[in-house]
Amino acid sequence: MSNNVFVGLDIGTTKVACIISEVDSNGEIKIIGVGVSPSDGLRKGVVVNIDKTVRSVQRAVEEAELMAGIDVTEVYVGVAGDHIRAINSRGVIATKGENNEITRQDVARAIENAQAISIPMDREILHVIAQEYIVDDQKGIKDPVGMCGVRLETQVHIITGAVTSAQNIYKSVDKAGLKVIDLVLEPLASSYSVLEDDEKELGVALIEMGGGTTDIAIYSEDSIRHTAVVGLGGEYVTKDIAIGIRTPIDKAEEIKKQFGCAFSPLVKNNEYVNVPGVGGREQREVSRAVLSSIIEPRVEEILSLALREIKRTEFAEMLGAGIVITGGGALMEGMQELSERIFEMPVKIGIPSGFGGLTEAASSPIHATGVGLCKYAIESSEKGKEKKPFAGDDVFKKIFEKMKGWIKEFF
Repeated sequence: MSNNVFVGLDIGTTKVACIISEVDSNGEIKIIGVGVSPSDGLRKGVVVNIDKTVRSVQRAVEEAELMAGIDVTEVYVGVAGDHIRAINSRGVIATKGENNEITRQDVARAIENAQAISIPMDREILHVIAQEYIVDDQKGIKDPVGMCGVRLETQVHIITGAVTSAQNIYKSVDKAGLKVIDLVLEPLASSYSVLEDDEKELGVALIEMGGGTTDIAIYSEDSIRHTAVVGLGGEYVTKDIAIGIRTPIDKAEEIKKQFGCAFSPLVKNNEYVNVPGVGGREQREVSRAVLSSIIEPRVEEILSLALREIKRTEFAEMLGAGIVITGGGALMEGMQELSERIFEMPVKIGIPSGFGGLTEAASSPIHATGVGLCKYAIESSEKGKEKKPFAGDDVFKKIFEKMKGWIKEFF
């Protein structure tokens, strides 16, 4: 795989999506391969069946490889699930440079100092994102390198995940014959593809409605300020439909995608849907109004839980750019109208942008994470970032050390 090719692998509860991107000679990003495969080896973003997950990954990657005409060996993988936790932390150091000039080493020491927090044995740091730097009480600095100061303080956002959940995702990808370069939090990845710079500066909440979970990322002053996960997603809407109109789960999913509406005032009274029966029973007609009356309360519940999570933060009143909703759930008719009623602020449906190539295939909210992973990968390679804790072949060593720690603790 050439150095200008980057692959994003979004392993979700309902689908696995593989996006292959390429950076051309002008520095433009082109999507050259898109592959999607149904996923049934995960629950709430966590692997529960490795063999099924491996098969889903292989199918999605093969489809993307066929389209792109190249073989994939390395991938950036999205991670989500209600095991994700995030905290904000601060680190302070005295600078060591000549004439009190702040160096890259000083910045690295400040971030390392901010990471010196107590983390349970069963958790691992996924991301440490610098929000801002403070040099001798001067706040709001994005890059302090080259400035003069005797005291450097940094505020960071630390995202952690369960070691075993990350291990199972890594193992699934490894068994599919691929090398994991980095595990990336899915709402963080999606922000690269659906959020504009001015939205991040003004203040925006990104809500990614997936199959098993709904992920939230809040940005303000061009930095990520808060991340959270709501343990409900689109598959709960599907189950409600299956029970409410008595139809198989797979048929309920099709009906939801084709005829579902999250905002009942948009539905006309004379619209009907053919519903297949369970266990060979005859199909019958159900009005879209009835279908909407099943969908709306559940979507309202998910969005209300997201709103509660946003209100828990100090940034709830600082979202000048409002809300951006992406993920598969964003495709449903009436989602924008219902969201604006619940959040009482402007809502935009987040569609991936900023790339060429297969724009039609990739310009959908369901590919926000996949495209975002490619953009994250490109930015990381340009900055020459080091690999993260779960990268490459070190993962099993790291997890083995953690497991040894657990064994010593309990026995």
